[in-house]
Amino acid sequence: MKKLIFLIVALTASPIIAKENTWNPTLDLTKAKGLIDSGRKLEVYKHGIKKEWGYKAPQEDTFILIHPKTKQINAPLYVVLHSAGHDVFSCVKCTNKVGNHDIYHSPDNFYALYVDCRANRGDWWWGGMHARDTKLTKKNLGLNPMPVELRVIDTVKWIIDKYKTDSERVYLSGNSMGGSGTLGIGLRNGDIFAAIKANVPAGIEHASERMGFSLKSWLNYADPQITVNYSAQNDGWSFGHERLVKAMNDRKYPLYFYWGPFGHANNHSRIMEVNDLINSFDWLSVRKNEAYAAFSNASCNDKLPWPDNRSDKSSGQINAFFRWKIISDEPNKISLSLYLTSPSNLKTKFSLPQEATADISIRRIQNMKVAPGDNLNWHYSEEAGKAPANSTGKVKADALGLITIPKMAISNKPRTLTISK
Repeated sequence: MKKLIFLIVALTASPIIAKENTWNPTLDLTKAKGLIDSGRKLEVYKHGIKKEWGYKAPQEDTFILIHPKTKQINAPLYVVLHSAGHDVFSCVKCTNKVGNHDIYHSPDNFYALYVDCRANRGDWWWGGMHARDTKLTKKNLGLNPMPVELRVIDTVKWIIDKYKTDSERVYLSGNSMGGSGTLGIGLRNGDIFAAIKANVPAGIEHASERMGFSLKSWLNYADPQITVNYSAQNDGWSFGHERLVKAMNDRKYPLYFYWGPFGHANNHSRIMEVNDLINSFDWLSVRKNEAYAAFSNASCNDKLPWPDNRSDKSSGQINAFFRWKIISDEPNKISLSLYLTSPSNLKTKFSLPQEATADISIRRIQNMKVAPGDNLNWHYSEEAGKAPANSTGKVKADALGLITIPKMAISNKPRTLTISK
């Protein structure tokens, strides 16, 4: 009899235990009305925590999902991290008006996920904020993510799974503190995001710590996604960009960086009066399951105003004019077209170079397996068949298996680079 009672208790208790260990956000129907006026479906979710996130006490958080304007299968996902002056609700309300934090506005054919870090004290996007917040910064140093960072990633994964979004087209964006979070959370998770874009990030400490930029040895994270950053040298929140640019360049990470004296701005039309390149790269067309070219040590880069010349009134760019197109990605070779954007494709106040040199690194290769130390051949020619001076050569993959060909001449006439085993 005692055994029977024990069995009944065990069977009735097990579903309760399973439910307690399951993270299951629930709809909050009381807060969804009146947030947007676009006609797109909007859902507000509230949820508790997962034990593995590492929060010291239980808490409740909210995220908001806006659906594509017209129902579609396998739609891409646009993820937004708000600034310190917003919460998730005021962030979403910004999307009702063009010019109000334009980085928060998702395309109509995307799902848009808005995550909150304002409801609970100390739950900023990485636990700290800015170089001036020395106590918070020191508290959150190192490679290990804070609970809020783990919460963001698990929320994104939950949305991808529940709504069957296109897992190859997930994009992360943010403004100010959310821009700092975009760099710090995004760069670390290249296996999730296809590309990221940060609007006037409030410092680069988050990214520097989580990516180990100060470490002598480089960490073998997943290939980082295409990174777009636009910041102002006269923005008091914008510290450390010289360290970010150097680390991204030295590690051959993909960076498109634009700057100018536009302050801590979030209105794209006003920013473009100072630097009209901020939206020139189509970051939302990048796919996670396609190889890409990363450009470093480019001859056409402008001189940074950070750290010592922040009173400079000029605008500038890093890698703004380089483009690529994958032609084929096969088990034994990969081919891609390299070129500079031309006046017919980009209207800008900047002078567009007709030719420039850069080191070319190939990342996210899908089919050709390259091991550290592998020797490969490369061939470089114009599509019409005329080869430039440095048309053939050999290259050795580095200690992480990355292929880099130095000082490639790139012009506004497309040239094909083929690398083979």
